[in-house]
Amino acid sequence: MQSRMTRRGFGQRVAMGGIAGALASRGVDLLGQAPAPAVVRGQRAGIPQGVASGDVTTDSAVIWSRTDREARMVVEWDTSEAFREVRRIVGPVTGAAADFTAKVRLEGLPAGRKVFYRVRFEDKQGAAGDATMGSLWVPGTEAAPVRFAWSGDTCGQGWGIDESRGGMKTYEAIRQKEPQFFVHSGDTIYGDNPLKAQVPLADGTVWKNLVTEEKSKVAETLAEFRGNYRYSYLDRNVRGLLAEVPMMVQWDDHEVLNNWWPGQQLPPGGWYTERNVDLLAARSKQAFFEYHPIADHPDRRIYRKISRGPLCDLFFLDLRSYRGPNSPNRQSVAGKDTELMGGTQVAWLAESLVASRAVWKFVCCDMPIGLLVRDTLGFDNGANGDGPALGRELEMAWLLKRLKEAGVRNVVWLTADVHYCASHHYHPSRASFTEFDPFWEFVSGPLNSGTFGPTPFDMTFGPELKFSCRQPGAPTSGPWTADQYFGTVDVDPKTRACRVTHWNKNGDRLWTGEIEAV
Repeated sequence: MQSRMTRRGFGQRVAMGGIAGALASRGVDLLGQAPAPAVVRGQRAGIPQGVASGDVTTDSAVIWSRTDREARMVVEWDTSEAFREVRRIVGPVTGAAADFTAKVRLEGLPAGRKVFYRVRFEDKQGAAGDATMGSLWVPGTEAAPVRFAWSGDTCGQGWGIDESRGGMKTYEAIRQKEPQFFVHSGDTIYGDNPLKAQVPLADGTVWKNLVTEEKSKVAETLAEFRGNYRYSYLDRNVRGLLAEVPMMVQWDDHEVLNNWWPGQQLPPGGWYTERNVDLLAARSKQAFFEYHPIADHPDRRIYRKISRGPLCDLFFLDLRSYRGPNSPNRQSVAGKDTELMGGTQVAWLAESLVASRAVWKFVCCDMPIGLLVRDTLGFDNGANGDGPALGRELEMAWLLKRLKEAGVRNVVWLTADVHYCASHHYHPSRASFTEFDPFWEFVSGPLNSGTFGPTPFDMTFGPELKFSCRQPGAPTSGPWTADQYFGTVDVDPKTRACRVTHWNKNGDRLWTGEIEAV
């Protein structure tokens, strides 16, 4: 990695902006209203939201941005910040149908090198706008130090961007730790949490949200979901991080609405006029792919594997798109109503983990395994209370048993969702279901949301608390305090050990644990 001085020097020269390409509506009225018109701010195509990269492998990366008019995306890259040997990629023409977003996959990148890129847009007359710069680190094919960060939960519980307090400062704290990439573990937006301009605090001060039209109500139309995703890019800390650090994203519930599942119909009344949750989810997913540097997939599939070289494979899950309805979750026989990952995804995960030759396999999961995440109908995740594996736990039990039988080692789970940070160790000696090998799960977040918890355990898989930033009875807090969290993961190429560290918004270290490779 570059030294901090070098990266900060580069960051000071990075113009801000960013966003991604669009997917077709597949014959469904995803819009709910007409596409937003371009906002033309100058004579040349601009990049108001900056640039970002994502899904970086040992030889490729997705580059993403958004312009202010119909224009063609052009990306240039080099291993020198001076751009002495420029490679030029001509990307797609974007317009209103994609909300003026675009992305390009760079291929043939040099393994183990820092890559600098610049994005500009050319209008229909061929006039090119000013370039906006970014950078990314390409992992090597040989064992080399690995460092990445993870967290989740952005702009929840009514806490948006307060510019008078420095904006979403946890993103800047992550940048200062100089990770090679950042995993956003879900709740990248809160489409169901409108913002108010001012929120009084207990200390007598006022939180002053930056409020846009789309963030003033719950998101229902495609334009409103797009506006929710676009909102984060108003924050200079977000733009600064994403210009320097690739982001790998997944989603959870608040990208649509709290605790949703496929096929759900909302009851009359309340905030929503659109009660078909499948339609809301389709609109949000289109905007999710437009506004994040995630590789496109024909099925808009969010679950995927990203290889980062011999020490590190990452497996991103989607616990929303394939689940059965929320319920008391106590079924004794597996079926459609007990699915959380769904049959296709859980089989993919099992066989992908079995096939992985990386020393460490990091499962990026949008919900924790052994914490009781309750719903009005019962439970929102797999946990359901102490006892044998029942309901959605049957899926996890099958997976863990399959990994044990195949001798898969060094599997670590990373998650967010519960709005505090913690370290959990799972062991069959403490469990009701015992046919698995011990493993670790690490929880982080929120990035810029309310802070609460801790959440009680379900002992079915034998979790033990090794660290928590919260004690029972602790008062709720939020981004006006230091109680916002992220984690880092470091893998040493010599010892092959994995070190996990929890940090708060100020960049203060809270806990570090080291796991030896088996």
